[in-house]
Amino acid sequence: MRLFIIAFQFLTIVPLPVSVRCEEKDLGRSMALFPLVGLAIGALLAGTDFLLAPLLPRSVADLVLVTLLSVVTGALHLDGLSDVCDGLAARGSRERFLEIMKDSRVGAVGAVGLVLGLLLKYQALLALPDAYKREALLFFPMAARFAQVQMTVGSQRARKDGLGHAFVGGGGTLQLVLAGACTVAVAGVLLHLAGLVALLLLFFLTLGIKGWAHRRLGGVTGDVIGFASEMNEIFCLLFLLALLRRMG
Repeated sequence: MRLFIIAFQFLTIVPLPVSVRCEEKDLGRSMALFPLVGLAIGALLAGTDFLLAPLLPRSVADLVLVTLLSVVTGALHLDGLSDVCDGLAARGSRERFLEIMKDSRVGAVGAVGLVLGLLLKYQALLALPDAYKREALLFFPMAARFAQVQMTVGSQRARKDGLGHAFVGGGGTLQLVLAGACTVAVAGVLLHLAGLVALLLLFFLTLGIKGWAHRRLGGVTGDVIGFASEMNEIFCLLFLLALLRRMG
């Protein structure tokens, strides 16, 4: 329970009535429970959708859901998305890329990346079949939190400081296996074959981002992990949309 609270407090801004001690290695160990935090976020989205469905048009309700997801997570990973987009636009050295990502200002390309990312997420959610919408709402935040674990475990540190450094130092194979087993089980229960295929595609997507980060930056940072998380949220919805349409 202590590690779940640590993971929940890191991944969301939702206040909890309890506080726990947190040592440096606890951050990495808590990654085994990241998918469960994602499932809790998904439950919040699904519950909100249940309440809004009789009151608002779907297009409006889905925009509220995307907004709620951004607010609940403190836009933490959206910041990573914009910073990596700005770094890619600079086309400089490794040191230049890392410097840009550390800059708190959002550049033009970062702003475009944010807008396009949110629009893709919204449109994919809006297009999902009603019969699978709440299952998808439960699943896609979970899949993205598993991607954070996949990005972190076995990675090199691109920086000697920051949140990415702390998690890389504490996470290991056990956390990856536990997080993966939980995510696979939920994917199968909620979305059956479509969920499992989508998760497999996301695994290779994350593997590609991880490989790119090591080649380009010499490892991962918190921003790169956040970027991968956002890519997984977007592509999870896109993959599910395509698979569910294909499977009828």
